[in-house]
Amino acid sequence: MGKDPRTNAEKQLRKADRYYDLGQYRKAGKNYNIAGELYLKLHDFNLAGDCFYDAAKSFVNAENFPMFIDSLRYAGEAALCLNDFSEAHKFYKNATKYIPQLRDPEEKDRLNILFSALSYLCLFIKGKQEQGLTFLKQVKKEVDPVFFKDNPLIKLVKNLTIALRDKNADYLDRVEAEFEKYKFREAEGDLVKKVLVLAKTHILISTDISLDKKKYTTKELIKLTLNIDTSPLIDVSNYPFYNYKIEKIEINNIGLSISDNLTAQKKPDLPIVLKTGQKLHTAFEIKPHFQVDNTFIGPILLTCTLDDKFVFYLKTPAIKPELISPPATIDFSLTHLKTPLINQTIPMEILVSNKSQGEALEINLEVELPDKLKMMRGTPKKQIYSLKTNEDMKWEINIKPLEAGNYNIKINYHFKDQDLNIIEETKEFPFSVKL
Repeated sequence: MGKDPRTNAEKQLRKADRYYDLGQYRKAGKNYNIAGELYLKLHDFNLAGDCFYDAAKSFVNAENFPMFIDSLRYAGEAALCLNDFSEAHKFYKNATKYIPQLRDPEEKDRLNILFSALSYLCLFIKGKQEQGLTFLKQVKKEVDPVFFKDNPLIKLVKNLTIALRDKNADYLDRVEAEFEKYKFREAEGDLVKKVLVLAKTHILISTDISLDKKKYTTKELIKLTLNIDTSPLIDVSNYPFYNYKIEKIEINNIGLSISDNLTAQKKPDLPIVLKTGQKLHTAFEIKPHFQVDNTFIGPILLTCTLDDKFVFYLKTPAIKPELISPPATIDFSLTHLKTPLINQTIPMEILVSNKSQGEALEINLEVELPDKLKMMRGTPKKQIYSLKTNEDMKWEINIKPLEAGNYNIKINYHFKDQDLNIIEETKEFPFSVKL
């Protein structure tokens, strides 16, 4: 019977530690790598990663830079198996710092592109594509331009970038078609597939915002609905090449852009969890304060995670609600200037005011008295050309009560608002007459 793999890995690790303590760094690095490969096969990825990292330290002490770089690549592979994409990125980025120590120019170019592409893929998974592109542009300066342009890994990055920018899944199909050209190790190939799943999710999820109506006055709440449809992800989960089942999407943050004349009064509670295939319709309430030339809501930026591991962002279009001033309204007050008694003339002051935000035009008023109240002076009808916001006008009449009692004095009126809509109403005022 063969040796137990774990026992063998532990033996190689002990040998590596002894060589390292003795300063025999090449031998230490070799045994650390052997132990790392054994732990990798045992799916003990934490110990595997530690071994490969110790191998890298050994080889850098021995100034064996090709083996140092290869050990970091293996350490990155172990981190990928743990879905620790940030740690893998650190290994890949660190490897590029030592590539100038190599002698072969072609090998330098190959490794610069390899590790910068792997770094980009790790950052892609964490929603940091721009950071990955920035790093790739820095590395580009060190690589032969023709080699850089024609390299399959550069085309991989380019296709992913265009796919997201244009929301075009055809570019992801190109990545899949050229998959064998990348010559990745198993965990690195799985990383590409996860990136494709994330990119497909980003492209295929439907997001938009809608309003409950087209026009709002500055006194109305704007009711906004965020709509998300994850049903296209069912096909992604069932696609054999990816070999990945999407369980859920979680929205962890909502960034709402609105114009300065608006404030958000109600937002959805977070986090929002959507199972694959589920649809979401969640409400916002926006308070308008005043009119501006360019009122807008959105875009809304959603920070999302896929299965608690992968980060991506969804962005809705912006929408422009039409804000109008509230319809003009007229307020009245009716004041008797002395105590109402029967058979005595009572001076009455009518105050007409406009406290709304719109101008009232062509105002026609008529006082309607009950039979037992007689108009003595003044006219029951009044015309006012216009009342602007916060303007008022006083109007006086004299009446004589013929009998004691409780009465209602009516004011019938109609006018036009700023949009020339005719508004017609009646106001009633109680009036008591004593003996």
